[in-house]
Amino acid sequence: MTSRCSVFIAASLDGFIARPDGDIDWLHKPEYTTADGNDFGYTEFIAGVDALVMGRNSFEKVLSFPSWPYVDTPVVVLSSRELDIPAELKDKVEALDAPPDELVATLSTQGKKHLYIDGGVTIQRFLHAGLIDEITLTQIPVLLGNGLPLFAALGREIALELVESRSADNGFVQSQYRLIYSDV
Repeated sequence: MTSRCSVFIAASLDGFIARPDGDIDWLHKPEYTTADGNDFGYTEFIAGVDALVMGRNSFEKVLSFPSWPYVDTPVVVLSSRELDIPAELKDKVEALDAPPDELVATLSTQGKKHLYIDGGVTIQRFLHAGLIDEITLTQIPVLLGNGLPLFAALGREIALELVESRSADNGFVQSQYRLIYSDV
């Protein structure tokens, strides 16, 4: 059985996941906090994930956070160059250089049934390979005007089936989609 691949990500209304320099501070404005501490389903989502696959740039960004957020989730970092993994993460993070289809096959044979795919370029590569099964996208009420896009030119059309959409009082709109590939 092939692993299911999911994306769970936030983007500006104009489709950017970070500023041009990779900065994501715009995601953490005080006005985006909800009174009930709503995490928009992230805790439930990550609890059902067997491994997280991210690109090198995303990994380096996460390393700049105050603490490692994926304590209970194995992480695979895709990188064609040698990656310096901090000693405290050696048993939690693995660096691999493999195309998406080979990586999914390898992780599937290791019993990883649900993969969380993260990082703009990594998501784009998995989409291009026809491997993303579902996308949960939270649109943040801001226009960045420029930045790192969530979706780049894929070279083909991919149909989406809306599973669910909901809005929050802080202006966030979250939609979950199933992907329908017609020409993988």
